[in-house]
Amino acid sequence: MTASSVTLQTTTASRTRAEMRWSRRLALQLATTDTLIVAATVLVGHLLLFGSVGPVSHQQEYAAALPYPVVSLALAVLWIAALAVVDSRDEDEIGTGTTEYRRVIRAGVATLVITIVLGFFLGIDLSRVWAGAVVPVGTVLLVAGRWLWRRHLMTRRAAGLDSHRVVLLGSTETVVRTALDLARQPGHGYRVVGVALTDGPSEGTIADLRIVGGVDDVPDALRTLDADTVMATSSDHLPADRIRDLAWHLEPQQHLVVAPSLTDVGGSRIHLRPVAGLPLIHVETPHQAGLGRLAKRLFDIAASAAALVVLAPVLAVIALLVHRDSAGGVIYRQERVGRDGEPFSILKFRSMAADADVRRAELTADHGKGLFKMADDPRITRVGHVLRRYSLDELPQLVNVLRGDMSLVGPRPALPSEVSEYDRRELRRLAVTPGLSGLWQVSGRSDLDWADGIRLDLYYVENWSMTQDLQILWRTAKAVVSSSGAY
Repeated sequence: MTASSVTLQTTTASRTRAEMRWSRRLALQLATTDTLIVAATVLVGHLLLFGSVGPVSHQQEYAAALPYPVVSLALAVLWIAALAVVDSRDEDEIGTGTTEYRRVIRAGVATLVITIVLGFFLGIDLSRVWAGAVVPVGTVLLVAGRWLWRRHLMTRRAAGLDSHRVVLLGSTETVVRTALDLARQPGHGYRVVGVALTDGPSEGTIADLRIVGGVDDVPDALRTLDADTVMATSSDHLPADRIRDLAWHLEPQQHLVVAPSLTDVGGSRIHLRPVAGLPLIHVETPHQAGLGRLAKRLFDIAASAAALVVLAPVLAVIALLVHRDSAGGVIYRQERVGRDGEPFSILKFRSMAADADVRRAELTADHGKGLFKMADDPRITRVGHVLRRYSLDELPQLVNVLRGDMSLVGPRPALPSEVSEYDRRELRRLAVTPGLSGLWQVSGRSDLDWADGIRLDLYYVENWSMTQDLQILWRTAKAVVSSSGAY
């Protein structure tokens, strides 16, 4: 081996190890940001309420008097310590999911409660405005800071940086499927750099991924590729004793992740319960009944009614433009299939020529399964192009939401002809009320193929929550503004 090749390997290894330390670097950046936000919030709150020095806190007779600068400093130290105690910068949680945000909020609540309790037992009569305003405001700023750092992390991960370097282990089928799933969501921070197969060749490539051998070759492959994670996928050729033996041969900084064959199940429905040495995964049954459905319906009524009132001038202007640009009426009604297969009339601003339904047959002659959409549909009017680009043609569906035919969030309502082609799995889309927006709209809209669209709809049906609905509505606003995938 030449000196230049040794130098090249050393440089590559050093660069890769530096990339692998992204989680520690991010945790340090978050700790610095958290400290600055806490310090600034407490300082500004102190200055606004008490001035530069501030009064002495009121005490009981048996307690020592404390100047408010000392109390404010103690609050800041307690708050920073709480963020560390709840592990809000855990390397396994930062960057994805909501656990990171929940821990930040938990630290704020704990700080406020501990401050009040200590004040009571130490005989310190704290200012209610000071204690009740500083911590909530600071918590909001801390969550905003975490969100901004996450945006930065997503940008770097999209460029292939700041991710766990993963060696996949399993059968050819499960390895390829898992690699594709991880590649579709780089924001989760797993970058596949090699695969080890239990039923295939020990070298070469598969799906553009380097094959590094079998199960016994994984520890050496991790060192060779400077990877920090081995992910075992579901495989009949990978029994529990082989996985357990592999775990013993990993280095302390390396991680073993087991990916079960269970997919598209929300984290809130999954619970790990060790029983008799077996890590049993309990999956809650999907349900859309009870208080959750009532809360969703009440939210739909309030939000759609408010939107109709606020958008009334916009609706009037659009109606006037549509009336001048096309014949056949301003509002277009079409039969769609709702929850449990019940038909209803969906309302839209007319964006196509009056004979659009007649011409549909010739345009869909070569169209496959799923919702029919054309990027350059000749039936769309001049005003219709603008309405569709920004989804303004769907605003009348707020009336459908108010009436209960639709919800603000849910799978898009399908045509009866499309439902007639559904298989047993696809019929589960009808288990919930169809929506004005949904995962389809915020994940590519018309650019998605039918398989991806149905996968997203079924994920929503099986993992519905009000929190997810609010996230989808927020992402919908961004998708509409960017007009990506709309036609």
